[in-house]
Amino acid sequence: MKPVIALVGRPNVGKSTLFNRITKSRDAIVADFSGLTRDRHYGDARLGDREFIVVDTGGFEPAKPSGMVAEMAKQTRQAVAEADAVIFVVDVRGGLSAQDHDIANYLRTQQKRVFLAVNKAEGMSESPLLGEFHELGIGDPHPISAAHGQGIRSLLEAALEGFEPDAEIYGDGPDQNHPIRLAVAGRPNVGKSTLINAWLGEERLVAFDQPGTTRDAIHIPFEREGQKFELIDTAGLRRKGKVFEAIEKFSVVKTLQAIADANVVLLLLDATQGVSDQDAHIAGYIQESGRAVVIAVNKWDLTDDYQRQTLQRSIESRLSFLKYAPVLEISAIKRQGLTAVWKAIFKAHTSATVKMSTPVLTRLVHEATEHQAPRRDGRFRPKMRYAHQGGSNPPLVVIHGTSLDHVTEGYKRFLEGRLRDHFKLVGTPIRIEMRSADNPFDPKAK
Repeated sequence: MKPVIALVGRPNVGKSTLFNRITKSRDAIVADFSGLTRDRHYGDARLGDREFIVVDTGGFEPAKPSGMVAEMAKQTRQAVAEADAVIFVVDVRGGLSAQDHDIANYLRTQQKRVFLAVNKAEGMSESPLLGEFHELGIGDPHPISAAHGQGIRSLLEAALEGFEPDAEIYGDGPDQNHPIRLAVAGRPNVGKSTLINAWLGEERLVAFDQPGTTRDAIHIPFEREGQKFELIDTAGLRRKGKVFEAIEKFSVVKTLQAIADANVVLLLLDATQGVSDQDAHIAGYIQESGRAVVIAVNKWDLTDDYQRQTLQRSIESRLSFLKYAPVLEISAIKRQGLTAVWKAIFKAHTSATVKMSTPVLTRLVHEATEHQAPRRDGRFRPKMRYAHQGGSNPPLVVIHGTSLDHVTEGYKRFLEGRLRDHFKLVGTPIRIEMRSADNPFDPKAK
């Protein structure tokens, strides 16, 4: 599971700047939840082969007894509780303050790995001003400059030390002796817990008509037709302006972790409410994570013909980037359509872990280029020589040749369609990577 790093500190020390610096290599997750005081930001980040989640918190003033600042402190405390490591950000130019001491005293009581980041220290790595921060008693200060990117890598390496790197995004696929990790994701109150209870045949999870009942990702071992599963019931993601409790605010982290760690994600929609912005956001994160996905539309029995037609058009337009995912209509409470869902899950997992031989892939690529050649780039037309599989879950196809740097995304989609048709892949994205060798006739390569 991806480790979580929380950024904590008093106001205006550069936490958000540091957050943006850490997540610059990947788009920040669109989860800017507006709470009682200010927005919270959740971001994916990567350092080498290690992926992690960063949580940007508001200014922390633990000594304030009441009011809006106290609510902000409550939310920051929850972030610290959720985190695997905490980066405590201070300002070298502003110096050490009583508020910094209060925060340090609090962090020492939490038994978390804490790393002291002394921000705005560009050109001051040997400055005696750093010495006063030893008073905080939480380890050696790491001089950094969030604005200029100085010292960030060494800080993150220290914070991530001891965490095992995640398997490569394009690894060799899950061990067949291990259970398939199946995450059930969706907005609050779409019936995720009800569906898992229907599968288990018991009231294993609390489920009633109140959004946000599930506050954490719950892992449940399960077996069906000889295949072992690990079911993950995730806390629902709420839209902006609808999160009022800190514990619900930070359950977003667990949901994103569950999706990233799953082999297959079942995206549950509410037929009575259509496809919302939250649904599209969750679907986007599933697609970005490269997870196999099945879409199940719950509460289908509560809709009329007009609602069903409207919903189908909404899925086609708002979730068009998941057109490879099967869409099934179910009623979790009446246990209707659940067998078809299992068949789709099995098929999606099989597609995500398919083995594709090099000769077959190379032949398919050559046939595709004969049918439609890639667009010429300058003097040279891209030449695809051979292809091989680079990983699975999702399947990665690596194509080697010359002048492949400018193969368009449209042509990659054309190749993807040919691969899908041949291997009958459903429910999984396909990644295509182009690797060009130097062209000996290209003067730029000399």
